[in-house]
Amino acid sequence: MSLLDYTKALLNPTGLTGPSGLPLLPISIAHILALSFAAIYVGSLYVSNHTRLSFATDVDGKGVSAGVLQERERKANERWRDDPDVIRARLIAVSMASLTCCTVVEAIIATSTNGTLLEVMNHTRKYLGFTLGSSLLPHLITPILFLGPLYATYLQQTLPFQKFWFPKQKFLNLIGLRTYTLGPLTEEIVFRACVLAPYHLAGCSPTKMVFLTPLSFGLAHAHHAWDTYNRYGRTRQAALKAVLGSTFQLIYTTLFGFHAAYLFLRTGSLLPAFSAHAFCNIMGFPEVAYEIRTWPHRKYLIILLYLLGIAGYVYTLPRWTETPGSIFWPAA
Repeated sequence: MSLLDYTKALLNPTGLTGPSGLPLLPISIAHILALSFAAIYVGSLYVSNHTRLSFATDVDGKGVSAGVLQERERKANERWRDDPDVIRARLIAVSMASLTCCTVVEAIIATSTNGTLLEVMNHTRKYLGFTLGSSLLPHLITPILFLGPLYATYLQQTLPFQKFWFPKQKFLNLIGLRTYTLGPLTEEIVFRACVLAPYHLAGCSPTKMVFLTPLSFGLAHAHHAWDTYNRYGRTRQAALKAVLGSTFQLIYTTLFGFHAAYLFLRTGSLLPAFSAHAFCNIMGFPEVAYEIRTWPHRKYLIILLYLLGIAGYVYTLPRWTETPGSIFWPAA
């Protein structure tokens, strides 16, 4: 048996044919690939001295001032995640990690078919969602959900072209590039496109893929706890903040992962998931209680817009994502 035949037998021991005529992967292989892709992405942040964070050893207790936990001052010999050189190195690292994961998916498709190179590339492009999509409507679903927070942003006068809108300070710098562009893009390539493709090849239903795959996305954010623990002084309070913050982030990113996976599978395109990710990073987590306290005379309108946003989201999500010919979602 040749190496190619052995690889095909390993990837598809049953010889079954899956969607688009491609052989099915064993579900165990899909699980391994999903965990591997997550490890490659997160691991890329720590493989080099240029990407790793470093903290001084004599900072215990320095995150507490007058009994209040706060971020301590950065020391000269430390490397924090918002340092420009750290951001540059990490953006390069996650870009290479994303390319690696895409290459693995292409290799799987290549060893699972007898097609030409052009056919393999076309299959890979479709499975990774590298298409423009057929409509702009899927990109509007997330903003509809955020009607309440968008109104609060309007009240703050920080919407585009309002008084306190400063795009240069927020977007046109390294932190903006990481948070609103390359970060969301590379995460969606890996945790949506590359993770979902093997599960689809394994014959998983869309429902299972929507609710199963985001767990790796949520867990991939757990490493931020170490950063928080060190920046807040390595005390018991700092540890509690790190644990609570990471738990909240795990829940929030997993819930967002359900949404992004649904957008990806329904549309067959990576772009709606990416635009939703970038938009959520821009808006942050909704703070309805703070908004009501800040503008008590607008209390009922704020609540109404939050409720309308949820209702609009429920209504538009299945309707505006319907895409004829999506390889991931069978036609009704």
